[in-house]
This record gives sequence, structure tokens and C-alpha cells, in this order.
Amino acid sequence: MTRTKPTSTLRKIDCHVHIVGDGSSGSDCWFQLPGLWKKFLGRMMIKGVGLPTSALKTGLDELYANNLLENIRESQLDAAVILAQDIPYTHNGEKIPDEAQFYVPNEYVANLAKQNPEFIPACSIHPGRPDAMDELEKCIEAKMPVLKLLPNCLNIDYMDKKYIPFWERIAEAGIILLTHTGGEMTVKVYDPSYGDPKKLEILLDCGVTTIAAHSAGRSAIFDDDWTSDLLKLFKRFPHLYGDNSALSSINRARTLKHILPVEIQPRIIHGSDYPVPVSGLGPMLMGQLSWSDYRKTGKIKNIIERDYQLKQGIGFSQDTFTKMDQLLQKLGK
Repeated sequence: MTRTKPTSTLRKIDCHVHIVGDGSSGSDCWFQLPGLWKKFLGRMMIKGVGLPTSALKTGLDELYANNLLENIRESQLDAAVILAQDIPYTHNGEKIPDEAQFYVPNEYVANLAKQNPEFIPACSIHPGRPDAMDELEKCIEAKMPVLKLLPNCLNIDYMDKKYIPFWERIAEAGIILLTHTGGEMTVKVYDPSYGDPKKLEILLDCGVTTIAAHSAGRSAIFDDDWTSDLLKLFKRFPHLYGDNSALSSINRARTLKHILPVEIQPRIIHGSDYPVPVSGLGPMLMGQLSWSDYRKTGKIKNIIERDYQLKQGIGFSQDTFTKMDQLLQKLGK
């Protein structure tokens, strides 16, 4: 049963929530799980959000979207930024869909948000695709206030100067870029160096308000750790932020110590990376979460709520949860 939430000027928003689908509702979404590891990970994520693994065979569109909506409504959060997902392109602008693991059209995400005020739509547009500017204009017209990109997985070198008009239009439209930074294990990586936050300088110079997902930390053991570089960029670019998405997981918890200091927290935004598993074990082992909070949150089935309570227990300020709405209001979204 959905409880009534207190009204306030700023909403508590999860800035980083993935949409997944199989096209069963006519959404044109698709996913593929190559190899035993990906199949295992996919089943674990589906079970983790409270769905049966049979959803991976049919009906995933509606089951996933409805379950996510229920989780948000039954949490202490007010809304979530739901993410479209483009496919990789070559540097010559040719599609390479066989190398993608999932696809979520911008139109599908926009329609979900029109139907449900708890959803804030984020488009995904590879800036090197031939129709990138046209697709961007469609997303602006559809009032999609966020653009989500995984440069290391979509094969995007932000330093390529041919993308500058794309960044300039985003800045002019007041669209927020949520970009993956740091390592990645869930989706195939084309070039790990594209996760380096220093590559963001060219679009920051264009005035793009940017959120560095995962705050540029490691995912796998031997990933480069670029969080210190991100913190240096914070000093130069007031319109650059980081998010704490997936940092409740065991492989990313190492990043927490870098972004918890009080002088850094005003630049950090709450995100879960749903449906990535949330356990709290990593923060507890790193000394960032008490044993009692670890045990308490482990009993929460709703992982949107569990991640929210974990972030509170870890020590993130209340402003972390409303910062996304602050940015949206500042940019007139």
C-alpha cells in the first residue's frame, strides 16, 4: 500500500535508474545476455528487484516498469530519473548493435514519464550517430531534461571536436548530462580510457551541467581510480557533480571515502544504479557503515528504499537526495 509522502519544495530523487525491457509491449526495447556470467548477472538483478526470473522470457516491459513504479511509490523517495540506452556506433557513425547488451528507446522512456509523474525521463543519444542533432531536438521537444551516456561502452570519445555542436546545443537547452565515469563490469567496454573524467573538460567548457556517475571510481579490482581527478575538476567547474550510484555494492565501496568529506558532499547527488544489487556489505567492510545499519537495511526488500537508507547510514547529507531537483529547478526543468 502506497503511503502519503510529505510535501516539500524539493523532491527526493534517485538520479540513476535503468529501464530494461524485451519489446513485449511494443516498446522496441531489447536485451541480450551473452555468456554464462551475463546470464547469471541478469537473473540475479531480476530476482533482486523482486521479479521472477521467468520475466526474462516474456512480458518484461510491463513487469519491470510496474515493479519499479511500485518500489518508488513505497519508498521515501519522490521520483527517479529513468534512463534510455542507445547502442554503440563506430567513429564513422555506423551502428554496431551486435556489440550492445541492451537498448531502450528515448520514446519509450518519454512515454513512461508522461504516464507517471514519479518518472523523470533521460534520453540517450550517441553524439556520433548521423541523426544525433535531429534526435536531440525531438528529445528537447519531448521535455526530456537529462541525457545519459556510457562513453566507454558506447564508444564515445568526448574529446572528439566534431561533437562540440552537440554539447553546445545541450548546454543551450539546459539539459543535464549524466555520464558514466570510472570502471565498468556489467556492460561490454570498448575503451576503458573513455571513463576518465578529464575527458569531460571539453563539454564542461561548453557549459554542460554534468553529473559524473559513480564519481569516477573503480568497479573491477584493477580498474584505474580517477576519483581524485574528479575532485580536482570540481574546483574548476562549479557545474560539475558526481553521483553515489552503485557505491553500496562491494566492488565500488572503495570510492566512498573520497566523497564523504563535508566539503565534497555538496557536489554529490543520490543515485542507486537500479537494478544493480544493493547489499551494504562493501560499505560495512570499509568501515563506512555500522553493523546494526547493515543488518537493518538487509531486511528491506525494496532496493530503492534499501539504497536510500544505506546512503543515510553511510553518512550522506539530506541535501544529497534533493540536489537533483535543485539542478532541475535551476535549469528550469
